[in-house]
Amino acid sequence: MSKKIVVVTGAAGGMGRAITSQLIKDDYTVIAFDINYQGLKEIETDFAPNVFPYKVDLTSPDAIREAFALVIAKFGGVDALVNNAGTCFLSEFPNIPSAEFESQMAVNFSSAFYCSQEAVKSMLTRTGIKKIVNISSNGAYNFDVFDPTHYRASKAAMDTLTKDLARRYASAGISVNSIAPAMTESPLFEILTKEVLDRAISQMPRGTAMKPEEIASWVGFLISPAGDVSSGNVIILNQGRDVR
Repeated sequence: MSKKIVVVTGAAGGMGRAITSQLIKDDYTVIAFDINYQGLKEIETDFAPNVFPYKVDLTSPDAIREAFALVIAKFGGVDALVNNAGTCFLSEFPNIPSAEFESQMAVNFSSAFYCSQEAVKSMLTRTGIKKIVNISSNGAYNFDVFDPTHYRASKAAMDTLTKDLARRYASAGISVNSIAPAMTESPLFEILTKEVLDRAISQMPRGTAMKPEEIASWVGFLISPAGDVSSGNVIILNQGRDVR
């Protein structure tokens, strides 16, 4: 039986690398999309022969369409998609430049929208339960912690996409879920001021940020057969921080 084909966006980043590692361990073939050529080469070196890197500008709908066409031509289709690509720009409202807003939405939301469009077209031709997992953020819901306005909006839009596609394609066997982590170790730690970072981490019940590998294990669960019955859910991971 051939391995299932999973596309992971933003695969060269910290979270993307952890997700790629988890899915390869779970015996999937991973198609790695990222703009970071060097990072893709490192993934290829570390995880060959089970990963296939594609340099893709995920802010370009045309580039996304071309990449999916290449993947489908080579592998026959797509069984799962992890919309992980994301970033966080730090300008504060109301002083957010229009170019920064457009970039924030393009990376975090539009990339997921266009990748889902292409993936669903292929999934409709595949057998079994297909999966889309969107990496959202606890910042879309928790307003007690620091998150820029346009970042929150991009992740909330992603979760609305999750629910719409889950309802729209339930009978076609496509399960769609969001994972919304709270403070997780990432390259963003190098950008935030120590004061902001320390305050955010102090609000975590265990006094530590979560690790990318912990989030990746949830991705693996949702893509596995155990996750077949879950769809339309936003799974919030935050060590119980928001329990009232």
